[in-house]
Amino acid sequence: GRLASFRATSFALSTKPHRQSQAFTRRRTGAMVRAAAFDVSEPEAPEVPVALPTPKLRLDYTPPSYLVTSVDLHFSLEPSATLVSSKLHIQQNPKASSAETLPPLVLDGDKAVKLLSLSVNGTAVEDFVADPEGGLVLSGETIEKVAGKEGALLGMTVECKVEIDPANNTELEGLYMSGGNFCTQCEAEGFRRITFFPDRPDVMAKYTTTIVANKESYPVLLSNGNAVETKDLEDGRHMARYEDPFPKPSYLFALVAGDLVFLEDKFRTMSGRDVVLRIYVRDGDLAKCPHAMMSLKQSMRWDEEVYGREYDLD
Repeated sequence: GRLASFRATSFALSTKPHRQSQAFTRRRTGAMVRAAAFDVSEPEAPEVPVALPTPKLRLDYTPPSYLVTSVDLHFSLEPSATLVSSKLHIQQNPKASSAETLPPLVLDGDKAVKLLSLSVNGTAVEDFVADPEGGLVLSGETIEKVAGKEGALLGMTVECKVEIDPANNTELEGLYMSGGNFCTQCEAEGFRRITFFPDRPDVMAKYTTTIVANKESYPVLLSNGNAVETKDLEDGRHMARYEDPFPKPSYLFALVAGDLVFLEDKFRTMSGRDVVLRIYVRDGDLAKCPHAMMSLKQSMRWDEEVYGREYDLD
């Protein structure tokens, strides 16, 4: 850094009047270099205005117009072209609106999500509005036309197929790749970078997730809930299906696929049920896991002793 400053100062001084160059030649001291560097410093760059996010205030809260009761996700994992199919069971929230006309259905999204198809109750829908942030808005008229008012109230099926690029997802929100593994970060609003969805914390749904990937590259497939099915497929691929029996917001969705190893232990719940615990890491990091496992078991015990909460997955 000092050498660079010295060279820059020397060049700048060579363009100054001859008297200043002579003074610099006679007094080659650190103080002189610092003073000269100060004299020829570049003007400060003008400030660039930064677009701040729009604040969301609790006083402005309104209930969601539609609720999602169940989500069925299917991932076909490829680093640069992952296909995500979603099937949402959606119904109008009777506590949100008493108007005679159906409210619009807002499906949050992102410009990085490429829509391939959209349907409601099996009928393809192209009559939607894309909002500036990349989401989709289906008008009440469109919903009434394909599902009817009663169908919207009792429940309709919205299916969507999209393509995303985890390898080039440098924002590290949604589904992205890290060290050759697929990872997710959905809190607080990252799920909308995976597929179109009412991505807000007061929309709680039960999730079923199917993951398909190359078995040699990604032998471990993980998601929320209980692993209910695993099997090998053709072309060197395999699949795993998870069912999460408890409603959760979209920001708690998680998926991991990669070449990982695990540390395994067991925890006996207060009712005497043994639960298998695993911490997955890259090969070579297992020695770092015992403290994490001890902390996990102590926190599970603390939940039981303080709140009477027993671990409730299989």
